Amino acid sequence: MNTSLAPAAPPVTLKLLVAGGFGVGKTTLVGAVSEIRPLRTEETLTEASRPVDDIRGVEHKRTTTVAMDFGRITLREDLVLYLFGTPGQDRFWFLWDELAQGALGAAVLVDTRRLEDSFSAVDYFERRGIPFVVAVNCFEGADRHPAATVREALDLDPDVPVLLCDARERASAKTVLIAVVEHARAFARAAGQPTGAP
Repeated sequence: MNTSLAPAAPPVTLKLLVAGGFGVGKTTLVGAVSEIRPLRTEETLTEASRPVDDIRGVEHKRTTTVAMDFGRITLREDLVLYLFGTPGQDRFWFLWDELAQGALGAAVLVDTRRLEDSFSAVDYFERRGIPFVVAVNCFEGADRHPAATVREALDLDPDVPVLLCDARERASAKTVLIAVVEHARAFARAAGQPTGAP
């Protein structure tokens, strides 16, 4: 039998979330790494939203995600990641449960200038048993802190990876996503579950 004519197996597709507080760079990261033009559901911040959206530390921000960002990246010929960026404001958190369904894992983006904005995202994934990594988005002008300091400040379990990144750079964003896949596989193996990725 000639196997050279056999159709190639379809790639494994995995769903990952990019989460975090308001203005931490979720839309930027998805846009930097996506091989397709990302779907964005951004709206302009208005005067009416000022009492609701805390823009301290991100005063330059003019838009906000109101539903999700969506992108896609092929890591290997047999492995494709679908990326879903979550909205950051508390009033859109009802969407997180829908977006989290079927997710292999998540990257929680963190801005060390507003670390408290990350607590609820970390708590969300811990409570639901969804494996996640913490990616510190290194904003210009922000102090750099060692991963161990960030881990302690967020009270993370020792097995949660913490890495530094620049959400604007494709290579850096890709490193974050690879870390999510690797951590999710280790998490599944430890729990005796199928890993989902080849």
